[in-house]
Amino acid sequence: MKTTAMIAWFFCLIWSSAQTQTTKSDFDLYSYAQSSKNDLQLSTYATAHFIQEVFTTEAGRREILSVLKCNGITKVYLEVYRAGLVVSPDILEKCILFLKGNGFEVVGGIATVPGDNFAAKQEGLLTWCNWQNKKTQDDFREVMKNAAPLFDTFVIDDFLCSADTSMESKNAKGTRSWSVYRRALLSQLAEDVFIKPAKEANPKIKIIIKYPQWYDRLHLFGYDVETGPKLFDGVWVGTETRGQYTQRFGFVQPYEGFINYRWISSLAGNKIGAAWFDYGDCTADDFIEQAFQSVLGGARELVLFSMYELLLGHPGHHLLRQKFEALANLSVAVSRNPVMGTVAYKPPQSDAGGDLYLMDGIGMFGISLIPASQYPADARVILLPTQASTDKDILKKVEASLKNGARIVLTAGFLANAPSGEKIARLAGIKWPVFIQSFEASEIISENKSVTLKIPLKLESPLVPDGSTVLLEAKKGTGRIPFLLKNSTSNIFVLNVHTFSEADFEAVGEVLLSPRQLGLFDIPQEWANMLRTTMQLNELPVMDAPARVALQQLKDGSSVIQNYNQEAVSIKLSYRDDQKFKDRFTGKAMEVKNQKLEITLPARSGVWIGE
Repeated sequence: MKTTAMIAWFFCLIWSSAQTQTTKSDFDLYSYAQSSKNDLQLSTYATAHFIQEVFTTEAGRREILSVLKCNGITKVYLEVYRAGLVVSPDILEKCILFLKGNGFEVVGGIATVPGDNFAAKQEGLLTWCNWQNKKTQDDFREVMKNAAPLFDTFVIDDFLCSADTSMESKNAKGTRSWSVYRRALLSQLAEDVFIKPAKEANPKIKIIIKYPQWYDRLHLFGYDVETGPKLFDGVWVGTETRGQYTQRFGFVQPYEGFINYRWISSLAGNKIGAAWFDYGDCTADDFIEQAFQSVLGGARELVLFSMYELLLGHPGHHLLRQKFEALANLSVAVSRNPVMGTVAYKPPQSDAGGDLYLMDGIGMFGISLIPASQYPADARVILLPTQASTDKDILKKVEASLKNGARIVLTAGFLANAPSGEKIARLAGIKWPVFIQSFEASEIISENKSVTLKIPLKLESPLVPDGSTVLLEAKKGTGRIPFLLKNSTSNIFVLNVHTFSEADFEAVGEVLLSPRQLGLFDIPQEWANMLRTTMQLNELPVMDAPARVALQQLKDGSSVIQNYNQEAVSIKLSYRDDQKFKDRFTGKAMEVKNQKLEITLPARSGVWIGE
């Protein structure tokens, strides 16, 4: 056993022993996890190479069993193929018997990436497959035929996608866009290569598709989120946000895990299942934050990728063991009372323009934001980013919502791209035409003073008000550009923000994830409060706090507040009435006095305020 794994295993045993003495249930974590599987289940994924190297030895199996149990893992995914390695049915059968014999559920899995003499590599930036190539199709079809009889359930990991630009794919694409061509091809191959061969070999098998977390770019690489849930028996979702302050896997905001899961849920319906995250670029805080946002999104199973990192040990394991009961309780609450709030409209397959991953950022301002793939006709506060401009009937829908008393927040990108944009601009009190001309502002106006930002704020357009009132503005040279505007007559607000565009991705060679840090999170607290006031539901508590503090309100009225800053923050919450609360995570009493509740949240910590 490796030294790091021995240390992790040793502390697992100490913790489990202590739990036996201290938990109200009076038994170890594995037993507790088994009894709580209907509330929340922990799973892990073993890659093909890990199975070949570790599962096949007696010492490896002993280590696996110990670490799985002390971390409360009750289900294991066994990968049959990755990067050229096909695990033999004999080895898989022995692994299945071993795991089931020790009380674990077992699921099959596959990583659809090319390897030496297996499948054809794409011509592109990433090591994905050329799915137009017959060898790719035949190789994976054969693996599925052989693996399907071994499993009742089988998941296809991230890579059923393509960025191939080879002449073979160009000829097949014809005059279609890359997105349209790839979605059509991979939807067809999902059936012909994976689903049909597997079900011919094992009619009872359930096939699951796992979507990665880059929801605003899935359609560009062949993921059809409308067709996929209809073809597959289940849908798993990536919530692997990792480190928000580092570039390695993109400067991804923790709220993205929630957005990705909830948005895909709106398409998958009752086929939605597990959330899936990993250790890449993760501190202990990053790791556990992925778990909480997954559960807040509605996930009742968390798949840890991968078993190799689980055995090596990670600081996040301690937090996951320590907070498992809190996560399970939260999971039950969310299943009965999902997170509600302002609704952001993103139709399937919609391009984002300069609003890429905007919803993640909005959620980091304490705005309880939920995404929707269909227009939220009954919502009381609606966010329409550039993505919503792909809806041809958007003007009629906006007019109907305004007539029903809804508050509408538009982005400048939406105005510039929307059908009937001139009419919507008139409703918003913005001079037409609206031009996309993004620029950076290093200075903004806050409390009538000029404030210099550490990271420049990027705006999408030189908007000119024409009946609307400027609420927040930035400086550009000697002039000023509106950042947030309000038209009281129509109850429309306009947010002049730019997160990322294709040009931003190309500038740094990024393909999938956030390519740079945003000055948006560097704005002063006055601005953060104004954004909340503009975009949150009226019945939510009014929060006075800096950026990077998320508030997600469940339908039962309780609120989960998370401080994602690297330092402690003071938060003031204003309620309509004095009342008594508790932190549902800890049981600590909290009281609203004179309609105010003041709390201090340590760095990277959270509270669940409820009755």
